[in-house]
Amino acid sequence: PPQMRGSRSKALPDRALVNCQYSVATFSTGERRRRPPHGDRRAAELGLRLKQLFEAAILTHLFPRSQIDIYVQILQSDGSDYCACVNAAALAVMDAGIPMRDFVCASSAGMADDTPLADLSGPEEAAGGPRLALALLPASGQIVLLRLAARLHQERLEAAMEAAGQACRALHAVLDRVVRERLREVTALMGD
Repeated sequence: PPQMRGSRSKALPDRALVNCQYSVATFSTGERRRRPPHGDRRAAELGLRLKQLFEAAILTHLFPRSQIDIYVQILQSDGSDYCACVNAAALAVMDAGIPMRDFVCASSAGMADDTPLADLSGPEEAAGGPRLALALLPASGQIVLLRLAARLHQERLEAAMEAAGQACRALHAVLDRVVRERLREVTALMGD
């Protein structure tokens, strides 16, 4: 039999294939840097993490032999870029009407001396202290991403994770309200 080429050959018979690409615009930061000639390895890694995260959240079994593409591009970088991308992509997936098990909420956290900080800004990330990224499915409390950027003592890790978890839950409340308002708007426009 002839072989299929391209993305159709990767189609899964029992569920949707989730494809994610993550990129950073060259003008997104104030510093000038050259791009690697054969692609950005860090962007490819973050795209793969995004794919794994959304495969855990999207009800892919409802869309056999389909592909869901999520493209994320950072236009302005001021810290917590990856977490902001996760949150924006979750809203985009919901707005597209793709069913998910739960919201996906992400936040970064770090330590300044002994004080845990959530949702790190660019200068806070640049300070070089230990930091982590946490993504949750808030209804179940399931952790779908935990990424450490440096070693952290267990007590400090727990404090940073708690700060990121609280930020995720606060973000979930805001996202839930916004999605419900959007749903009311759309149903009103459609005439119930």
